[in-house]
Amino acid sequence: MENPQFEELQERAAKAVTEDELASVYVGLVHENGEQQYFFGNDTDGNEELQEMTVAQLGMLLRVLADRSNASIDEIADVAIEHAGQMQLQ
Repeated sequence: MENPQFEELQERAAKAVTEDELASVYVGLVHENGEQQYFFGNDTDGNEELQEMTVAQLGMLLRVLADRSNASIDEIADVAIEHAGQMQLQ
């Protein structure tokens, strides 16, 4: 791995997803060969709480990606919607 900051982030993220009292977890992985994996789960009661967690997860992801890529939230969302329509869930 060439970026030590990225390696440190991986270690922090791996530790964080094993902590107690999480209500929602999303992990999206893109491997060097292009393979994609995603894990999403919630400890919720009912659809309303699930939607709240989903909105929180999506909002965090959009905000971070927009900031890091110097794009607007709308630009990221538009591309993500197109990509999501092409994804094969397993």
